[in-house]
Amino acid sequence: MARPKKLGAAAVDSWLGEHAGWKRAGKGAIAKKFAFEDFGDALGFVVRVGCVAQKRDHHPDVELGWGRARILWSTHDAGGISSLDLEAAEATDKLLG
Repeated sequence: MARPKKLGAAAVDSWLGEHAGWKRAGKGAIAKKFAFEDFGDALGFVVRVGCVAQKRDHHPDVELGWGRARILWSTHDAGGISSLDLEAAEATDKLLG
């Protein structure tokens, strides 16, 4: 199966304008910070993100701390942001209901 190609800046900027909280993280990724009541809630969210990622065979970078998580999506083999990342970011947001 062919992997998605890197998206152009205009496509990414358009998507970011429609998805609150997501921002560019460097040149080739998108990231969002999430706040929680405590470490357990943040950890549970990260585990759910991991399950979504595993099913999609597309895995984020994750930062986890007390009451917080940061999820960063990038398609390394495409050299930047691809449709896989935008779809995964939307799935990440849906985990919060």
